[in-house]
Amino acid sequence: MIKIKFLTILIVLLFTFNSNAAFDVKARTAILQDYYSGEILFEKEPNKSIYPASMTKIMTAIIAFNLIKDGDLSLDEKFIISENAWRLSSAGYSSMFIMVGDEVTVENLLKGIIVASGNDACIALAEGIAGTEEEFAIMMTAKAKEIGMENTNFANSSGINNTQNISTVRDILIMSNYLIKNFPEEYKYFSEKEFTWDRTGGDPITQGNRNPLLYKSLGVDGIKTGYLAVEKYSLASSLYKNGRRLIAVGSGFNTKNDRSRESSKLLTWGLTNFDLVEVAKANTPIEDIEVWLGKKDKVKTYVNKDIYKTIKKGRKNLLKVTLNYKGPIQAPIKKNDILGKLNLSYDGELVAEYDLLAYEDVRRLNAFSRLMRSINFLIWGDV
Repeated sequence: MIKIKFLTILIVLLFTFNSNAAFDVKARTAILQDYYSGEILFEKEPNKSIYPASMTKIMTAIIAFNLIKDGDLSLDEKFIISENAWRLSSAGYSSMFIMVGDEVTVENLLKGIIVASGNDACIALAEGIAGTEEEFAIMMTAKAKEIGMENTNFANSSGINNTQNISTVRDILIMSNYLIKNFPEEYKYFSEKEFTWDRTGGDPITQGNRNPLLYKSLGVDGIKTGYLAVEKYSLASSLYKNGRRLIAVGSGFNTKNDRSRESSKLLTWGLTNFDLVEVAKANTPIEDIEVWLGKKDKVKTYVNKDIYKTIKKGRKNLLKVTLNYKGPIQAPIKKNDILGKLNLSYDGELVAEYDLLAYEDVRRLNAFSRLMRSINFLIWGDV
């Protein structure tokens, strides 16, 4: 027979906050995501083409992090600085202030890129990895396509003026999400508020992180600012607070103050208007369900991915989780067998379903035991 079990989600009714349908931010294009559920909470022309400016440097770092993860690059490896890279150490560019012939570690170049937003450091890293910046940009675009950035083309490693260096805030969000998920330790570089470069032939230079939200008490721990005269100001930002992570990307802010204020407003709006509910953790037993003719009477079940749902404030009671399966489940059962579905509904509407898997093996009873169990069932109706 079909069995449906209702799982209880701890409901804490809070004061009701009505999300403002007219909410907006002063940017040409913007997007906000609840990281753990993956749900988009706000978007404003998210597929509009933009020049990503220094947000490009997120991908520059990702390429290096991937190589380090694969063992093809190390943080203490040194690259020799070319004249091509040094030329961007001049006035008018964000720079790490490296010199021709310097031998600089990959770690220092990464900090120069992430914290000081050094265009010179980008070229030095790109040339050290790929030989030329052009070849490195090909690697960047290939990686972008691989992770689902469908509307992005990278023409250089820094994001400085190039009409072929294009993206969207949705794609920058995908890239930021990929960075945080795949490189949690390396991502900590993006929260560093200053970087000191002990440069050749001069006193050390200390530069602060250009992300204005790092200096506010919001819980922001990244990611990257951008500016081009044609695009104005942009910012990819991420906040972690009370077990929640939000990622926001905006471009086309008119001023630095607008960028800081409107990005803060967007992140705060996401925190105050929505709750995050943890439905299930990956590879963790959820519920025992009955077994027929098995050496165990019950089998543990689980799902193979974290399940979260973002709910408007004060509406958690509209969320229901059910286990839907034909039971009892007949033995033998092998670990990871699909036993049914975990269904997630909101306000009476099914919004998602996930495979409900066996957490363990359950062997079948021997022939005599199966016979006795069947007789018992016929007499008493007891499994």
